[in-house]
Amino acid sequence: MERQDDGGDELFGSVSHDGAEEPGSPACERSGSQQREVPATMRRSDYLPVAGEEKNLGADFVNTDARSNESIPMKNMYTDEGSPLYPRLGPYFTDGRRRVDYVLAYQIQKPNSIRRQSSKFSDNNFIRRLRRSMSMRSSRAPLQPKEDPEIAAQKQRTDYHEDDKRFRREEFEENLLETGLELEKDEGSKIPGIGFLKIHAPWDVLCREAEFMKLKMPTKKVYEVKQGSNLVEKIRLFIHKVTTPLHPKVDANRPQSVKSLSHPFSREKQHLFDLSDRDTFFDSKTRNSIVYEVLKRTRCTRAKYSMGITSLLANGVYTSAYPLHDGDIEGVNAEPNDRKLLYEQWASYSVFYKYQPIGLIRKYFGEKVGLYFAWLGVYTQMLIPAAIVGVIVFLYGCATVDDNIPSMEICDPRNNITMCPLCDHACSYWKLVTACGTARASHLFDNPATVFFSIFMALWAVLFMEHWKRRQMRLNYIWDLTGFGEEEEEEHKDHNRAEYEFRVMQKTMKQEHSTPKDEKVKLTCTDRMPAYLTTVVMMSFMILVTFAIVFGVILYRISIKAALHMSNYPVARSNIRATVKTTAAIINLIVIIIMDEIYGAIARWLNTLEVPKTDKSYEERLIFKTFVLKFVNAFTPIVYLAFFRGRLVGRPGNYLYVVGSYRMEECAHAGCLMELCIQLCITMLGKQLIQNNLFEIGIPKLKKLLRRRKSDMEEEVNKSLQRHEKDHILGPFVGLSPEYMEMIIQFGMVTLFVASFPLAPLFALLNNIIEIRLDAKKFVMELRRPIAAKAKDIGIWYNLLRGLSKVAVIVNAFVISFTSDFIPRLVYQYMYSLDGTMHGFVNHTLSYFNVSDFQPGTDPLQPMHLGYKVDVCRYKDYREPPSSSAPYELSKEFWAVLAARLAFVVVFQNVVMLMSDFVDWLIPDIPKDISLQIHKEKILMVELFMKEEQGKRLAARDNHNQDNCTSLPSANQSPAQPRSRPATHAVFWEKKRKEREANVAPVYNM
Repeated sequence: MERQDDGGDELFGSVSHDGAEEPGSPACERSGSQQREVPATMRRSDYLPVAGEEKNLGADFVNTDARSNESIPMKNMYTDEGSPLYPRLGPYFTDGRRRVDYVLAYQIQKPNSIRRQSSKFSDNNFIRRLRRSMSMRSSRAPLQPKEDPEIAAQKQRTDYHEDDKRFRREEFEENLLETGLELEKDEGSKIPGIGFLKIHAPWDVLCREAEFMKLKMPTKKVYEVKQGSNLVEKIRLFIHKVTTPLHPKVDANRPQSVKSLSHPFSREKQHLFDLSDRDTFFDSKTRNSIVYEVLKRTRCTRAKYSMGITSLLANGVYTSAYPLHDGDIEGVNAEPNDRKLLYEQWASYSVFYKYQPIGLIRKYFGEKVGLYFAWLGVYTQMLIPAAIVGVIVFLYGCATVDDNIPSMEICDPRNNITMCPLCDHACSYWKLVTACGTARASHLFDNPATVFFSIFMALWAVLFMEHWKRRQMRLNYIWDLTGFGEEEEEEHKDHNRAEYEFRVMQKTMKQEHSTPKDEKVKLTCTDRMPAYLTTVVMMSFMILVTFAIVFGVILYRISIKAALHMSNYPVARSNIRATVKTTAAIINLIVIIIMDEIYGAIARWLNTLEVPKTDKSYEERLIFKTFVLKFVNAFTPIVYLAFFRGRLVGRPGNYLYVVGSYRMEECAHAGCLMELCIQLCITMLGKQLIQNNLFEIGIPKLKKLLRRRKSDMEEEVNKSLQRHEKDHILGPFVGLSPEYMEMIIQFGMVTLFVASFPLAPLFALLNNIIEIRLDAKKFVMELRRPIAAKAKDIGIWYNLLRGLSKVAVIVNAFVISFTSDFIPRLVYQYMYSLDGTMHGFVNHTLSYFNVSDFQPGTDPLQPMHLGYKVDVCRYKDYREPPSSSAPYELSKEFWAVLAARLAFVVVFQNVVMLMSDFVDWLIPDIPKDISLQIHKEKILMVELFMKEEQGKRLAARDNHNQDNCTSLPSANQSPAQPRSRPATHAVFWEKKRKEREANVAPVYNM
């Protein structure tokens, strides 16, 4: 049964336009026949100016009188008191029945005398505005002599520009009407200077466009979804039952074991679909996407150059275009809707421990947004075991720190080891025992368990990718995206961008006389060559700027270390290393956050210069530029600490200097791993706390506050705004690239240098728990509703993740072998140790230097700082002693350790890669139960169509039998007809013969 509400909607201007429907659907034909009964004067009755508009009623259209009879009178919409008959503030037309599926906003100019302020709203305000508008119409007069003609000419030019925009809007809106859409204007909104065009798609348009777009819709046929019987599926079902309290309270009445069979919508096969409730058959997400497709297809052709909705937005004809949210989420009068349900079950911090309602997110925002949050949820879940193992590794380091022989030797005061100065002239000799705290702290992150954790994280990355592929395939099955091919994706997504069309229009204007009319104008590589060169030069320059900033921080560390050594304050000299490390890491963090914003703006600017043709091309190019710049910005300081610091130093008496007298900095005796850990910790925590969370909370709220201030609206006025006005105040949706980029950089920090910071997965997990709710609150409350976009995967981001997981294996191999002391300890223990233990390892790694070999001017100012004269000092390196035949040359121990390090890199990389590939091969991309269900769906679909064809044949046979039965009486009566025909013919011809004889007789008498 079909709802009668659809017929009621026809009374409010739902008309059939030429070309708006096609035959084939009985339901659509019935609705079309009802609409054709409407008189011709009601052709534009759906294009209604809302009562209370503050516009010049006689200037909006050229033929105002002709159209005045085609709109519903204002007194029918409003009562005597001026209040609307249908006072619903939801996303509906003024009649309160037709839903607003899309909104176009545009600028309107109003005279100062009637420009409305936010404090002038009252019950009779509409009458006063109408009177002022009527008085403005009656008081028009030619230009008075006292008015300046130049000023009048300037006003006329401005009005002409606005009239040109208005004429383009009128043409575009007329073309929208011809497609069957229904429109309603609202230029009397409570946002000054903004007019709104509300768009509604009637049922016949939804049917037509759904068929064109090949949208899969649920049919009446349902089938039982049987769960898999293997061990993996049983474990998954068991976990699902155990975690039932953690699932959100949505879709509680929907049976989970039953699924509707979906099929591309067709008007000829409407009997296959459940159309009992037309209001809910096409949900709001689908309606919005259908209207958006119509908008992209509609063009203005009266002007010299064709313009679509993207060009109209780029040229300011319309300022914004957006679908509406379902309703309010706060307030006593807020009706139940999906947006409110998302706010309660997803965007609230009180449900942080629950799973995300991915199905409801997809239903409201579309598949592309749904896939992002599904991926973020899977990533966060997979961080739980990684965080647990990382904490265990860290606790193992804490438990074994007292048993670590190298750190015990460093902390033993009986080992009277005098170290060489850390800087020239200002620094003096120092005792190795003063590095006891750094050595003990380094063991927390540099222990044998770190190697195991690196291997574990490499396999974890592979398991995460495989788990996501399986989860993605399951979602494709649930969301009916298994048949969504690349051709359909290209057809729906690859439309020309506004900037591209605008540049093509400019090129057409320049080549108007030289280019044949039939030749299609497009942008070539030659046109884009200056932009490409600019991109290469600017990106290279920005990377060099990043290197220069890192080098500047290096100079800061060198100079501040020397300054602290020369300080007279004991507090400043007490812990120089920790002070320098922490302040340098904080400076790096601040620079990274600032440069991230700058690099993002530069990437967008460079992308705009290139003028990509399609949205997909624009997004992919922007992702590449932004990823390169932000990745270099975030990881350059870390890469320097991991692989370059302490290796470009030289030795005492022959140090390497930069920028004059700046000596390159050394690592601590326990290695640079501790400093790398501090840098990673501060960068991760700082970026997550400041850049991700604080910016995502503070900046959107600040922008929203500024938009409200700019609109000059009071709080009580804001509460009375209609849905399209409230959504206009929200921020525009800029895409998912910033969200993905943030997580990709975090994934790099979790996997690339996890050998130096086992707590990185824990920090990432804590951040993501907050990040999910922050993003949810932003999508539900702070942003306009995005256009629902179909997608069956996360696109280029999966390739970036896979690439990072491969690079992480190599990076961690080099961190373990070259940054940590893991390999030197193994070499010493199995090649040089007398008893097979680590006793004597510290002394083995220290070389000797005769202080008499210092270069002039580099010896310490205070050689007696330790209270005794120093003849020989020690430094960390594998070099020959001063008494050897080749003093200070690299020793054979250095080459043995280097060979072991390189061998470890090769073995570690190949073993972990082999294990990763084996896990990848072992786990199928498609779950077995999903592949069986997909096969079952195909069989059921074939059976459904076979039954339909069989039913058609039976119906045709019954009709044939009925025709044979009805033809029997006519056969019995047929013999009577020949008998009557001769009699009739005889009378006729006898009469003719007599007339002919009567006329001919006089001739014969003559």
